[in-house]
Order: sequence, then C-alpha cells, then structure tokens
Amino acid sequence: MNIPSMKQTMLAFICLITIGGNLTAQTRVINLWNGKIPGAKHSDQFKQVVDTATGWVDKHTIINPYLDVYPAPREKSNGTAVIICPGGAYVGMAVKHEGSQVAKWMNGLGITAFVLKYRLPDDSIMENKTIAPMQDGQRAIRIVRNHAKEWGINPKKIGIMGFSAGGHLASTLSTHFNEKVYEPQDTTSARPDFSLLIYPVISMDLTITHLGSRENLLGNNPSPELVKHFSNELQVNDQTPPAFLVQSIDDDVVPVQNSIVYAMALHKFKIPCELHLYQSGGHGYGMGRSANTESTWPEACRKWLEARGLLTK
Repeated sequence: MNIPSMKQTMLAFICLITIGGNLTAQTRVINLWNGKIPGAKHSDQFKQVVDTATGWVDKHTIINPYLDVYPAPREKSNGTAVIICPGGAYVGMAVKHEGSQVAKWMNGLGITAFVLKYRLPDDSIMENKTIAPMQDGQRAIRIVRNHAKEWGINPKKIGIMGFSAGGHLASTLSTHFNEKVYEPQDTTSARPDFSLLIYPVISMDLTITHLGSRENLLGNNPSPELVKHFSNELQVNDQTPPAFLVQSIDDDVVPVQNSIVYAMALHKFKIPCELHLYQSGGHGYGMGRSANTESTWPEACRKWLEARGLLTK
C-alpha cells in the first residue's frame, strides 16, 4: 500500500468512527461533507471554529458544516429524531437558546437531537450562496436517515426544527426536499417527516419577510423568480410534511404573517398543521424567558408530538 492510500484509509476510518460510533456517549460532532463540500470556494477571511462558549456563531467561523449530536437516554428513547436549525438572519446562529438548550429538552422527551451548524450564505466561500444552507440541511437529513438503525432512530420519524431564519431553512427543507442541489451518494430521501417552526421566516415577499434574512440569502436585488422560489408558502404541495408553528403577534422582527401564510398553505392541501399565536413575547425567546404565555409553547409542542405518535416507540 502506498502512502497516499494509507492516509485515505485512515481518514475513512476516522470518519466511520465519527459518524458510526455509539451515540449513547457524550455529545459529539459529525462532519457533514468530510472535505468534499459542494460549490465551496476558499477565503482567508473564514476560519473554522467548532466550539463556542458565547452562544453565538458568526458566519466566518463555519467553513465545514457539522452536526452536534445529543443522543436520547437509552431508557427514554422512542426512536424519534429532530435536526435543529438555530436562527440568526442567515448571518450567524444563536446556538445556545435555539440549539443546545432545545436539544437537551428534546432528550428529556426521549428524542435524539442534532444541532445543525450550517454554512451561512456568503459569495466569498460558495459558488451559489442561495442553496448552500439547503445543501447542508439535505445532507444532514440523509446522514441521520442512513444511520437510523445503528443509532436507534426510526427512519420514518425524523423531523426538522428551525427558529427564525433557521425556520426558513427548515421550511425550505420541508418544501424543496426533492430539489437536487448537490449530487447525493445514494437515493436516500431528504424529506423530513414533520417540521417544528418557531417564530420562522417563511416568505421572501417584501411585504412580510425579514429583510435581513432575505438580503443575506438572496442578495440585494433578487429576481422575482428567486423570490418566489424561496417564499416557502408558495412551494407547499401535498407532499409537504405536517407542521407545528409558534409565533407571537407582537413579533417586531419577523412579521407574524409568515407563520399564518404557511399554515394556510398547509391547510389548503389538507396537511396536518397546528399554529399557536401568542399575545406577547416578541422575537427570539427560545424555550421561553418570561411568565407570559409564549413560554408555554414547549408543552404545546410536546402534546402535538405525543398526539402524532412521535413520543412512543
């Protein structure tokens, strides 16, 4: 065996350990692409950082996207998995209160959780920034589904969850799962079985979108076709998965109409959907930060998951 092939063999072995290891151990990291990132470009402005203690990840610190794995306790595990997409206007990610805290709550429900640290749109490191987050999301779903049996996951109980701009990514993955944005290694489906959308950006329509998320993803002057394509309320069809949505009416960052138009689009196609609109709470409250009613959404979500049979083996 020559030296290059020995190195390749070792790298492959390391990847198998990382991806296929016993998920009952502590939280670990899964590299999505193992160096073969579709449409990637190099920029000296970007430097990979895996761990952060600040609760906020800047876009310049994610070159190689990855999943943080939070395995459900063996005694509680029900076979359901949720991939969580933190928000941050497609310029950063609130990885603590919209990521790790949520994952640990999911573990308490018997759900294996994955926090997706997806690439954030930037022309400096990607050939097409509008599809890069979707590439990472599709890849994440396929990895989890491919390894479902060894990880104790039911391949028909894999959901996607997103907060704010992460909600746009989650709804994109729920409506564009058949879109071929990279060359997959096999025919594994990238369709989530359900979605949990918390104060989500849904639309790119200027009248109701979050402008920062729209500009960061699509640029300053996107074509009408591109705006329509990523206005996910317009992309719902009879294959879109069921959804649970949460938003506060006084949200002054993402207009509440985002959740409403998506719920109505799902209703048009008779897709199960539950929408909770709260009187107050504003935006970005994660698992809850007050004694007001918006902080009760986790219990409403738990009941929805239970009603859909997602909390039983």
